[in-house]
Amino acid sequence: MQLMQQQCQRAALSSRSRRVLVEAKTTKAPDAPRIVRGTCFVTKDNIDTDQIIPAEYLTLVPSKPDEYEKLGSYALIGLPDEYTTKFVEEGEMKTKYKVIIGGQNFGCGSSREHAPVALGAAGSQVVVAESYARIFFRNCMSTGELYPVETDVRVCEELKTGEDVTVDMEANVLINHTTGKEYQLKALGDAGPVIDAGGLFDYARQQGMIKSAV
Repeated sequence: MQLMQQQCQRAALSSRSRRVLVEAKTTKAPDAPRIVRGTCFVTKDNIDTDQIIPAEYLTLVPSKPDEYEKLGSYALIGLPDEYTTKFVEEGEMKTKYKVIIGGQNFGCGSSREHAPVALGAAGSQVVVAESYARIFFRNCMSTGELYPVETDVRVCEELKTGEDVTVDMEANVLINHTTGKEYQLKALGDAGPVIDAGGLFDYARQQGMIKSAV
């Protein structure tokens, strides 16, 4: 944990000038369990950041409430035509899918922080995938928008879009209430408290690593 704190402090100080400010984040009450239940949206391998939020929408400023909401409405709009179900329905600003299921290398491509921000702005709270692009995982921590949970199980071939699931990050298990099946998850580890706090900067302030603005 001490090493984690040192890394957070260095990252917060070094990236202050280039961070993406956001209007809302995944925040959790101190005593609330880290559990998300909702409908899932299933994707496959190598979902890249251009599919998550195409470059043409990166001019939207997440620190502005109306633009933050608009950013969420474009989340996963870049998916190929084989995805016949829309992540955000046309004319809607929010998704009905709290949980995103992925395969390998979720969030690959460019390093844009808008990717986890867009998913969080749309209303999703957690992604469960076999693996993540390192920069996407780090951006989830930095922004506090989304929990990136890993599993050794190929859940993208086990679950279907629209199924009712619970992602229990306390017991490290994914429950499919539609089929009754359960799948083991990997622990979030030190990333969990950072995302709980609302991101890297909020965590650093809570831990006294950097001073809060007066």
